[in-house]
Amino acid sequence: MELSAYRKNAFFASKIFILLLMLSFVFWWFRLSPVRVKVLKVGSGTVVDEVMGTGTLEARIRSSLSPKISGLLVQVLADQNDRVKKGQLLACLDDGDMLEQVEVAKADFAAVKAGIELADAEIVRSQANLTQAQANYERISSLRKSGAVSQSEMDKAVESKDVAESNFKRAKLARAESEMIASKAEAKLRYDQERLEDSRLFAPYDGLVLRRDRDPGNVVVPGTSILDIISTEQLWISAWVDETAMGKLKLGQSARIVFRSEPDKPNDGRLVRLAPETDRETREFLADVEIDFERLPQNWAIGQRAEVFIETGRRDNVIAVPPKFIQWRDAVPFVMIADTGKAKWRKVSLGMKGSEKFEIIDGLSEGELVVEPAEGAQWPREGRDIRYGAP
Repeated sequence: MELSAYRKNAFFASKIFILLLMLSFVFWWFRLSPVRVKVLKVGSGTVVDEVMGTGTLEARIRSSLSPKISGLLVQVLADQNDRVKKGQLLACLDDGDMLEQVEVAKADFAAVKAGIELADAEIVRSQANLTQAQANYERISSLRKSGAVSQSEMDKAVESKDVAESNFKRAKLARAESEMIASKAEAKLRYDQERLEDSRLFAPYDGLVLRRDRDPGNVVVPGTSILDIISTEQLWISAWVDETAMGKLKLGQSARIVFRSEPDKPNDGRLVRLAPETDRETREFLADVEIDFERLPQNWAIGQRAEVFIETGRRDNVIAVPPKFIQWRDAVPFVMIADTGKAKWRKVSLGMKGSEKFEIIDGLSEGELVVEPAEGAQWPREGRDIRYGAP
C-alpha cells in the first residue's frame, strides 16, 4: 500500500517537473531567445521629395469635327485611331443642289458683267455724241454772234447739247447700277461657293481620330459630331493635387508618371500648368504634367488613370533609410539598430522626407545596421537578442 502511494507521488512529481520544464522553455523562447529580424546597412544615397497626384490623360487641343450646314452625310474618310494631317479631307455632305446653285450664280454673274460691258460701250457712244453736240453748239454760238445763223438754229444746238449731256449722265448711272448688280451677283456666287466648300470637312490640324460618331447615310446638322479629333503635340496628365502642396510646385519641375496599366514602367514628365482655383469640397487643385507622346504605353486612351509624382526637392549623398525603418514614439522619430547582437532604439533627426527614403541628419552613421521585424513578426523589445543574415 505504501509502495503504491509512493509511485503515485513520483508520477505526479514527474508531471510537475515536465510542466515546469515546458513553461521554462516557452518563457525562454518568447522572452530570451534571439529574435529573427531584417537589417539594412546604412549608406549614403539620394532623397527625392515628391508631390503626388492622381489624374487622367488628356489632350491640350481636342476638337469635334462638325458641319456648318445641314445635309446628308455621304462619305466619312477616317476612322478611330487614324492619324490625320492638317487640311486632309475627312467627310463629305451631299452637294448636288449646291453645285447647281453655284453654276446658276456663275451664269448670273457672267450676265451682269456683260451688262457692264454694254454700259461701258453706251458711255463711249454717249460721250462721243456729247463731244459732237458741244462742238456744234460752240460753232453755232459764234455764228449767232455775227448774225450768220438764225435763233432757231441756235435753239436746236442748245437742245442737242442738253440731250447729249443727259444721255451721257444716264449711261454713267446705268453703269453704276450694273456695278451694284454685279457686286450682288458676285456676293451670291461667293456665298454659294462657300456653302459648297462647307459640304466638305477637313482636318483642322495634324492629329489622331479618337472616335467616329456618324456614318454615311446620316442626316447631320450644325453641332453634330462626326469625328472626335485630338492633337498629339501636347498631351498631359491632368492631376488633382492637395492644396497643401501648392507652395512647393513651380512650372518646369520634372515628374514621374505611372499609368495603372503599366505600373512598372514610369514615364518622364514636366509640370506645365497650374490651375488658379481649388475645389471647395475636396480642397484639391489641378496640375497638368506634360508627357511625351512617343513614350506613352503601347495601348493608351484619353481619360485613362495615372499617378504623377512631381519632384519638388532633391538631396544627394546624404544618410538615408526607407520610411519603414522609422518608428514614431510620442511624435519623435526613432530607428532600431543592431548593437552587438541586441536590439536598441535610437532617436534620430529627419531632414527631407521622400516617398522612398527619408534623410537622416543626426543619429545614424554610414555602415550601421538598422532593424525591421521579420515578416509577420513584431518589433523586438529593447535589449533583446536578435538574429539576422548578412546585410
